[in-house]
Amino acid sequence: MPADRSPGMDHSHYGYSPLPDRDPLAWPGGQPLALGALILLEHYEWEPPPDAYSLRNPSGGLIKLPAPDYVHLTHREYGHRVGIFRLLDTLERHNVPVTVAVDQLTAMHYPWLIDHLQARECELVGHGIAASRLITSKMTEESEAEMIDESLDFLEKASGQRPQGWFSPEGVESSQTPALLAAAGVRYVCDWPNDEQPYKMTTPAGDLVSLPLFLEIDDEFALWRRRASLNSWEKMIVSAANRLHADGQMSARHMMLTLRPWLTGQPFRIRVLDRALAEITKLQDIWTARGGDIVEAFAAFSAGN
Repeated sequence: MPADRSPGMDHSHYGYSPLPDRDPLAWPGGQPLALGALILLEHYEWEPPPDAYSLRNPSGGLIKLPAPDYVHLTHREYGHRVGIFRLLDTLERHNVPVTVAVDQLTAMHYPWLIDHLQARECELVGHGIAASRLITSKMTEESEAEMIDESLDFLEKASGQRPQGWFSPEGVESSQTPALLAAAGVRYVCDWPNDEQPYKMTTPAGDLVSLPLFLEIDDEFALWRRRASLNSWEKMIVSAANRLHADGQMSARHMMLTLRPWLTGQPFRIRVLDRALAEITKLQDIWTARGGDIVEAFAAFSAGN
């Protein structure tokens, strides 16, 4: 027999909310567009635990090689050693505050990097244990809760601040992830790329705010998965910002760029991001903000409406 489905979404995390039916969103200074960047710092283990789940064909390196795949592993490591600083410098030059998703093993193996990010006033958000240990529905609720708590606890210990945001490794969740994040005290999650504005998620353990990332201009999705040219990617970023800025005159939007140091931090790619940001920041009334700032502004607006 067919499944018994109720009207609307087929899950309970949030309800359907068509954009024309919402109250027009406004940012604190009345700007039509909030612009931010989420940089991903992900550690790939040389020898993951036997029961760890990872992507069959992760980005980076060449074709999949026998373990240990030195090309893939060290290609990713380039981001922690070189690429991250090129990205930070470029975003800083255009006055774009940075949010950084940091997994536990990055914080553990690169404490100098954590200190550097804090010195540059980056917001740190939780990112699981490692890129080689994804969340999966095959995990028990207790195992997933332990993974989330362990990663948040370690990042808090390393940085002195409890992360308020979360981006799952590779953006992969289980059906219970939102409730477990809320139970762990997380305020917002970046896993759901389904909107141009933040929105509330409801769980049995409390509410979250979803801060959608812009998947179509995500550097890995556009450059590695879809093999877009650098010029095409630049035009996509600028065109998207222009349209969001125009649409935001009626109801404000946000645009979070998702960037990977091993990919966009390469010397021949960074110029594209640099040029795109130079064009975007020519627009009037752009609010450049961290993820937590956007979520706080959204929460304040929602409370008053």
